[in-house]
Amino acid sequence: MVNKDDYKQFSDKMDKTISLLKEQMNTVRAGRANPAILDKLTVPYYGTDTPINQIAGISVPEARLLVITPWDSSALKEIEKAIQRSDIGINPANDGKVIKLVFPPLTEERRKQLTKLTKSYGEDAKTAVRNIRRDAIEFFKNQKKKSVITEDDMKDAEKEMQKITDNHITQIDKVVADKDKELMEI
Repeated sequence: MVNKDDYKQFSDKMDKTISLLKEQMNTVRAGRANPAILDKLTVPYYGTDTPINQIAGISVPEARLLVITPWDSSALKEIEKAIQRSDIGINPANDGKVIKLVFPPLTEERRKQLTKLTKSYGEDAKTAVRNIRRDAIEFFKNQKKKSVITEDDMKDAEKEMQKITDNHITQIDKVVADKDKELMEI
């Protein structure tokens, strides 16, 4: 008999893959100001690479504007440089106290590029989920080899893992579709 915890461990790994995909989708700029696009950016601050959100307040006063207010004004220049070096494609406006990021409306061409990017992220996530399924089936084959489970249990485990995989693939498709819809609406 297959232990339910065995299914759960692989399902949890698939859930983590979907969580990572959602984080990736938050970094895709959709024309609206979203502080999540700064999550991956770090700034050298007193000799340590520090995330921007740990050394500055980030606010969204209006739909297409992000305002970064450093708690220590000496970090202003470094934050500005980090944004310029990044791939977010927005030039920061530094007024000496805060940095403003103005999000331009997306062009049709840019929207199409971004939807290609989201589909690529989705495909990567699907590949990761399928790899987890492969690992799970390998695990169950080893269990069968060790005579921990029977041939019938092995077949049932394969079917169950396929169901779990299909469910996660459907979730990935929904995450990608939702982001693509958001990109095309703006």
